Amino acid sequence: MIGGFFLLLACDLLGEALRDAAHLPIPGPVIGMLLLAIFLVAFSRGADPEVPPELERSAETLIANMGLLFVPAGAGVIAQTNVLEAQWLPILASLIGSTLLGLVATALTMHLAMRGSMGGAK
Repeated sequence: MIGGFFLLLACDLLGEALRDAAHLPIPGPVIGMLLLAIFLVAFSRGADPEVPPELERSAETLIANMGLLFVPAGAGVIAQTNVLEAQWLPILASLIGSTLLGLVATALTMHLAMRGSMGGAK
């Protein structure tokens, strides 16, 4: 399990380093996840790739305790109630707008992917 956790942290650190070095507008953890995906595909054996057991155990442990990872964020929101009270309308508008934009982008992506996977049939 330590090896899997080390791999997750190494990908995160490498993603942050690449973001800083290349001045990319993408968050370091996103780059780290991409690097982890590339690593898993590159080192998979056979047609049906398997996740290394240590990485799987580490990921399952983190997912099982994910609720604890939201406690600091929740405490930060509570600590900033004065900002929320003063800026509630722009925050609400951005939440609704970004949710709708995400839904539209997902729907368009699925539409294009389904059309492409069916050989151009509608």
